[in-house]
Amino acid sequence: MRVSRTVTAGLSAVLMASVLGGAAMAQSPAASMAAPAGPPAVATPGQAVKMLLLPKFLGILPFDQANQGAQEAAAALQNPTAFDFTGPAAGDPPANQIDYVTNAPTQGYKVVMMSNNAGEQTAAAAEAAQAAGTKVVTWDSPIPSGKGESLFVAQVDFTSIGDVMATMTRDIVGPDGGTVAILSAGPDSSNQNAWNAAYAEALKDPSYANINVVETVYGNDKAEDSYNQANALIQKYPDLKLIMSPTSVGIVAASKAVTDAGLCDTVKVSGLGLPSEMKDYTLSGCAPEFALWSFVDLGYLTYYTSYLLATGAIQGVAGESFTVGRPVSGQTDFSITADPTRPDANALRVLMGPFTVYNKDNVEAAAGPPAGSPAASTAP
Repeated sequence: MRVSRTVTAGLSAVLMASVLGGAAMAQSPAASMAAPAGPPAVATPGQAVKMLLLPKFLGILPFDQANQGAQEAAAALQNPTAFDFTGPAAGDPPANQIDYVTNAPTQGYKVVMMSNNAGEQTAAAAEAAQAAGTKVVTWDSPIPSGKGESLFVAQVDFTSIGDVMATMTRDIVGPDGGTVAILSAGPDSSNQNAWNAAYAEALKDPSYANINVVETVYGNDKAEDSYNQANALIQKYPDLKLIMSPTSVGIVAASKAVTDAGLCDTVKVSGLGLPSEMKDYTLSGCAPEFALWSFVDLGYLTYYTSYLLATGAIQGVAGESFTVGRPVSGQTDFSITADPTRPDANALRVLMGPFTVYNKDNVEAAAGPPAGSPAASTAP
């Protein structure tokens, strides 16, 4: 696939556990604990580990793709215990996710793999689960303080997301700048908040002086709410030039709102989205550029890392490295490091990366054939 620009985690200036069981280690392991040098750890397939993949919501395509990747890893590792993919329904209050973490130990789960949707509210339940012997591995969206979290499997470096959002903004609005609004997911979504903060930090560079972010609104990852919020922004700011939406639900809803209003010539949309859902809006010029990583790869890496952790192949301390069964974002070896994007937290990270910026030159190839076409029906 020809891509116009692949953005690596090297955009960030600094790139950079497992809980050993028992209440004394209920919080995150010390990032200062270092593993002895040695070859990367490898998995021993066929061990029985009951695991739960817990997305923010069910019914959202990126999380379905993460489940696809996790299923692939489970098959490769020959885990005889089927894992569960469950969570709150789309649009449920974020705190509903906490019940799944709270109940995991009594349900026999050895690992909960969670995309955190409730911010710091999740920490107490995660600490209790760890103390009861259930490891908590976050992916996509971490616990801000790192409390109760064994590891965070990060899709890309969060600082680099802010850099790319800023670069796409300048690409789209041009050198004269203009008015920009942010359509985010939920106010308690730790990854969204981190990305928005990184975006604000990147825009402090003098080269972005003409870009004016006027407001951040929340669609709570509901299509209708996000659509209504985008319409409200269009009406409130007549000089609006760009809606930046770092959420796959929001970016589609904003693109539809701008298209329905007939304003694609003057108001553009960008952010984070799936090529299959954004293709038509990109080709129409309504959303000239957007970015994302592979959620299939993220699900695969999350499951593989969690299996290694639960089976004792890795202990989950800074400095450990391990090998996964197939290339993920072009590599098979990964390392555990202190998370540099949470410098005040005692948190550890496994970094996947990279992600790709999509535009009219590469979005069709990335989107794949239309659903129901002969090519789509025979695709693996």
